[in-house]
Parts: sequence; structure tokens; C-alpha cells
Amino acid sequence: MKLNELSKYLQVKETTGDQSVEVSGLCTDSQKVVRGDLFFCYEGGKYDSHEYIAEVTASGAVAVVCEKPLECALPQIIVKDGRGQVARAARAFYGFPDKKLKIVGVTGTNGKTTTTYMLASIFNQCGKTAGTIGTLGISYCGKFIAPELTTPDPVYLFSVLADMAKSGVEYVFAEVSAHALYYDKIFGITFEVGVFTNCTQDHLDFFGNMKDYADCKKLMFKDGRCKRAVINSDDALGVEMLKTVGGAVSYGLKNPADVFAVDVLENLTGTSFVLNLEDDLYEIRLCLPALHNVYNAMAAAACAKMLGVSIADIAKGLYALKSVSGRLEHVAKYNGADIFVDFAHTPDGLEKSLRSLKKLCAGKLYCLFGCGGNRDRSKRPLMGETAAKYADFCIITSDNPRFEDPFDIIGEIEVGVRRTGKKYVAVTERDIATEYAIRLLEKGDVLLVAGKGGEHYQEIMGIKHSYDDNTVIRNIIGT
Repeated sequence: MKLNELSKYLQVKETTGDQSVEVSGLCTDSQKVVRGDLFFCYEGGKYDSHEYIAEVTASGAVAVVCEKPLECALPQIIVKDGRGQVARAARAFYGFPDKKLKIVGVTGTNGKTTTTYMLASIFNQCGKTAGTIGTLGISYCGKFIAPELTTPDPVYLFSVLADMAKSGVEYVFAEVSAHALYYDKIFGITFEVGVFTNCTQDHLDFFGNMKDYADCKKLMFKDGRCKRAVINSDDALGVEMLKTVGGAVSYGLKNPADVFAVDVLENLTGTSFVLNLEDDLYEIRLCLPALHNVYNAMAAAACAKMLGVSIADIAKGLYALKSVSGRLEHVAKYNGADIFVDFAHTPDGLEKSLRSLKKLCAGKLYCLFGCGGNRDRSKRPLMGETAAKYADFCIITSDNPRFEDPFDIIGEIEVGVRRTGKKYVAVTERDIATEYAIRLLEKGDVLLVAGKGGEHYQEIMGIKHSYDDNTVIRNIIGT
């Protein structure tokens, strides 16, 4: 694609150099530039990529989008916001693939992954070709791409959407993170349906306060980004948005809603309930435990109905989903006890999982968890207090310490645990902590291993070491 053709889709202030050069790729990482790339310069949190123009030129870039004139021989497109142009360029470069797909966006603090997987299961059962994009990776047409970010950066995102369209995908169910909304990674995409699950404390290391975090979530439903909306009426932000988002369908169990459930029955292997889908009634069975999965199912059902799926096919699709990796996933039985792995990494997420398991636990409820390093520190004591409030005994350990000392992270978690007066232990090595917790189990007990879910690594000092809670558990118990 010619540079001057691509620049038609950018917010250009001025240009220098030959604007007719051929662009064969887009790049935002100076270390990954290959010959023929158009490179985007902008100031990030730690680095200013304008400073690497010499390396970019040496690597074979043919042109650059920048926020100020640079001393280099490359043709330049000067813009106000370099980061903001990436999605515009990627969408055009890959041929506007979003127009060839029906895309559903799911945003919220918790529940995004499970809701997208429920939707994919529903549409696959209906004979539709569906793909998912999110925390667990990208999946479509027998292809699986390992996860990097919940919502990929624009160049990668639009390249994947282009391949999905080429591969025959009809529906895409994508998680839309708050960061993606903040940086407008999804620029140009008009979602067939936007789904809002909830808004609880997370990412305050980035957003600073809950108001700014919530305001960012609202961006999903502004400026015509979603044709239709499905919103949780039991969430405070959801209640607020239902007053302003026209034509939205609400779902909930506590407040009045268009979609709700009655006669909910829970056990450790699944959940059943009668779904009222805008006055259409049907008995639903889930192979997923916990009340929060009833919420996820209601959100998925409301969305699917909007897209023309019958309630009978919705029920079949929901039942067909046997598990979601690391989402309150039943991993094993040991010594008469049940062991679950869950991604719960926020106070609200941990509370929901523990409250559900507490109701179903015949013996003691154990919780093993940690908190990620270089992330929102304010939630650490809250996580500790929540875990100790609902579990009979806590094992505090490492999550992804990143560049922090695990002892410091655990110390901040302990502040919350101590508020409850409950007994606990702290073991920094996660695998050793897991074995310790498993050896405590007796018949009727339940162990929740929380925080990492379906992750296959543990990040320590910038290095991602191979680590998987499920594998560690199975190795310990010999299955």
C-alpha cells in the first residue's frame, strides 16, 4: 500500500519526503522493525520511540509517523497523537476487516472471558463459525494464538480480524479491556452488541481512582460504537448507564431487569435455573458452578437473542460449554476434597468465587492466592481481608511478582488478613504453597487456587517462567 494512500485515513498535520513509497507492514516496536515497515513514533509510559529513529532507519523502515519533525532521511507524516493513529492506519492497511465480520464486544472488570466463551459455544452449536479474542488468547477455525494482552494492540488486532474474515469466521466475540478503550485500540469498529458485565476495583495503578476507571468503561457505549447494548442492572455503573444508553437490554437478579433467572440451584459441578429472557422462559443447565456464572449466562443469552438465536439453541450452547480454562475450573479431587483454579485477582472476583464455594463446601474452605507485582497496591489488603472473611484458612503466596519483592507484596496482603483475626500461612514459592495446601485437604473440603487462572507462566524480574496451576496440582496429586 502506498504511503499517500494510507495517510488519507490519518489525522495529518504535515508531511515531508517522498509520500509515494510502498508500505509493506506497520510497526510500533523499534526492536521488531523489518524492511518495508511504516514506523509509528509516540511517547509511552517509559520510553519515547522518537529517540530510536536511527535504529528504525537501519532496520529498513520506509517511512515514519511522528509527533514532531525528525532528523532522518525517511519520509515523515507528522501528527498530533502518534499512538492515536495506529488503529486508524491498521484498520485501513488490512482492508477494514471489521466490516466483513459481526463483532460483539464484552467489557467489564470480571466475567469477560466466560461470557465470550459462552457466546462462542452458543453460535458454534447453531452452526455458525465463531472466533474469540481475549485473555486466554485468540481462537478461530481450529487456530489458537497464545495470549499477550486481553485486547491486542491495533496492528495485531486488525491483522487477526483480517485473517478471521479470510478464514470464513462470521462472528467474533472479543473482550474489550479498559486500557483498550483508553487508548482507542478498537477505533473504527462498530460492535453489533456491546456487553457490560460489571465495574469493581482493578487497574487503579493506571487509572488512579474508580471514577476515571468507570468513565473509561462508559466509552464502550458512546459515539455509536455499539449498535445495541446488554447491561448488568445489579451493578452500580450499570444502573447509571441504563439511564443514558438508549434501547439497552438489562439483566440481573436483584434489580428489575429484562432478563433474569429464578429457581437457581447450585452445586460443585454446575448450576441450573429458569431463564426469563424478555418473557421467554426456558430451563438452563450450566456445567459451570457459581452464581456469577448465572450472570455471565444471562448476559450471553441476552446478546444471542439480539442476534437472532432462539432460546432453545441458547440453552444447548450454554450446556455444551463444559469449562473455561482457569475460570472457577474444577481441576481435581484429592482425598475426598475438590480443587478449583480461578483467575480471581480482584477483591470482587475473589469474593464471588469464595462465597459460591462456601455455600457448597461440606468441610473446610481453603484459599491459596497472591497479588501481582507492579500493579494496583491498594487492592492487596482488600484481597487479604476478603479471602480471610470467607475462607476457613488462607495460604498467601506469589502471583506474578514482576519487579517487586514477593515478601513486600505478601506483607501488604497480610494487613487485610490480620483485620479478621483468622489464621493463615505465607509461603513465597507458589508450587511449595500449593503442595502445602493440598496436603491439608480432607473429605468434604474445597481448595481454591486463585489469581493466575489459565496463565501458563509466572513473571519474575521481567522473565516469564513456565508455570501452570493445573499442571502443578496434577503433578502433586499424581494424576
